[in-house]
Amino acid sequence: MNSAPNAPLAPENPALTGIDVASRLPSAVANAPLFKRNSFGFDVQAEWALSITSAAQLQATMDIILAAGWPWRVLGGGSNVILPSFLPGITLLMDIAGQAIQEESADGTLLSVGAGVNWHEFVTWTLDHDLPGLENLALIPGTVGAAPIQNIGAYGLEVGEYIQAVEAFDCATQSMVEMAASQCHFAYRDSIFKANPKRYIITRVDFVLPKAWSPRLHYADLAQAFSEVDQPSPEAIFVAVCRIRNRKLPDPKLIGNAGSFFQNPIVSHAQYEQLLKQFPNLVSYPEAGGQRKLAAGWMIDHCGFKGVRAGSVGVYENQALVLVHYGQGDAKAVLELAKTIQDEVHRTFGIDLLIEPIRY
Repeated sequence: MNSAPNAPLAPENPALTGIDVASRLPSAVANAPLFKRNSFGFDVQAEWALSITSAAQLQATMDIILAAGWPWRVLGGGSNVILPSFLPGITLLMDIAGQAIQEESADGTLLSVGAGVNWHEFVTWTLDHDLPGLENLALIPGTVGAAPIQNIGAYGLEVGEYIQAVEAFDCATQSMVEMAASQCHFAYRDSIFKANPKRYIITRVDFVLPKAWSPRLHYADLAQAFSEVDQPSPEAIFVAVCRIRNRKLPDPKLIGNAGSFFQNPIVSHAQYEQLLKQFPNLVSYPEAGGQRKLAAGWMIDHCGFKGVRAGSVGVYENQALVLVHYGQGDAKAVLELAKTIQDEVHRTFGIDLLIEPIRY
């Protein structure tokens, strides 16, 4: 249940008063409930919230916020965040819409997409327009603007592979910038945006989807799904990915979660070989340079956490990589459970698991 809109929130920040915000940002909403803006379903309230629907509005708003020195943050779909019960200052809700084909060539199609567009709806749109390439990333929750930050990936594909450029507001220069993919420093679950969380605010993402398409099926679940099919269509892969994700991952509308809670750790080949001697059933995947990506979910399951409940939170019964919220819980509860899991995985495997969702 959401808090009453007039309930006491937190000590007033002397740099930010209701009169100041109401006069300088008249569209801002005071004491805004964010229950629907975080997929964990925590009872969260923003001191002030403001919907951002264009890059120009964002720039004008940030000029005011930065000049005033008010605390701020940006929230998209809230699918990869862990929010406390109260967010002081200004919470900017990324709602920039729109997607369009900008240019076609013999090699590929250039798409321009607003940062507030729902990611799965965008993937569906690409297939509806006969533009394959992103089908392996179907059903990942969140917005298009959040995708480059985490360099979202699934079933052998990372979104950075198809990004041509990212438009963003640079808080350091207080200007709009367009960054080529090479400037985004994409890596496994990482980017320049994640490394500099208070510098760039993404407003648009440009993708190039190649005309020469081929299926990516080397991950075990997809390989098994199409073991008797020579050349599955993009649409068939999309359906299979949705089916697999629905089987393994809980629907946030039914049970609060942020998807994969921990990153799959990447280790050297030597460390992998040493672990394999101790744990012959260790699940892993090859990485560039001879490294191995270990399945964090398998390690958590091996430590006995799958299906474990700790009060208001727990580990999902069908996928140990997912932490869930049953209701009446908060960020503290899920982080305490995460710490217990991290400690046990480190004790057992000597591996440090990194939390994937952003913590505020």
